[in-house]
Amino acid sequence: MSILPDSIDAVETLLNSGDYVADRSLATTLFLALKMGRPLFLEGEAGVGKTEIAKVLAATLNRRLVRLQCYEGLDLSSAVYEWNYPRQMLEIRLAEATGGGDKETLARDLFSPDFLVERPLLQALKPDPAGAPVLLIDELDRTDEPFEAYLLEVLSDFQITIPEIGPIKAAEPPIVIITSNRTREIHDALKRRCLYYWVDYPSAERELAILERKVPGVQKRLSREIVGFVQHLRETELFKLPGVAETIDWTRALAFLDKVSLDPETIDNTLGVLLKYQDDIAKMKGSEAANILRQVQQDMAALGI
Repeated sequence: MSILPDSIDAVETLLNSGDYVADRSLATTLFLALKMGRPLFLEGEAGVGKTEIAKVLAATLNRRLVRLQCYEGLDLSSAVYEWNYPRQMLEIRLAEATGGGDKETLARDLFSPDFLVERPLLQALKPDPAGAPVLLIDELDRTDEPFEAYLLEVLSDFQITIPEIGPIKAAEPPIVIITSNRTREIHDALKRRCLYYWVDYPSAERELAILERKVPGVQKRLSREIVGFVQHLRETELFKLPGVAETIDWTRALAFLDKVSLDPETIDNTLGVLLKYQDDIAKMKGSEAANILRQVQQDMAALGI
């Protein structure tokens, strides 16, 4: 069984080993969540690396990752459990054909764990030789409030109550990471059960370090121009600002094109990798992008780069 990190420095080292460049405040909050056995609630814009934290934790700790991808209309049968109705019907017909035992025994057997289909939340409560799994509840803001309310028991007691069986409690609580893109507010009752952290866009230095990890081999000048351009872009009024994921994709795309530096034509031709809305692309294409690139190059020249 893998041992959890025993200090903030150890958390930073753990994340670094998984190529996740975290600042000290995130490492501190994650350390406290692990130490206190509390869920970690991460909010922030899409593409800033919230989901990646859970993936890196599972990989570096050698724990199983159990992911619940949330969506509108998510219900218990998809998230928690459901009964294996076809198998139950088969069992009933077999009992009828053979003149099987009494009805009470049959009913009790039909609603036993043998007929239970486990979904992500229930799977995360099951013991594992490698240690408690990492439970990722991704994009919770996409679900509705009734499902959010159902999670209160799971997050406070790490148990799920099945009416026909009773409560099923985790022998060792899972490491819970909850993410939200803040398309709606999550209820305070759920937030109170978690430690909270806002994952912001990275600074230029940290974003450059991320590119060095995620897209090695790219010319340093190109990486600096990309980061400078994206940082300036995030200061403009756009429908959807590019996240770190888009920065990484753009860098890979430019590397595939064998670019060693940015130029206005290349930017115009590849804006669809960086921006995801036509209005944003139309706004930035041409002189606007060229002006930003000129500013980036002036900033780099002033620094002697």
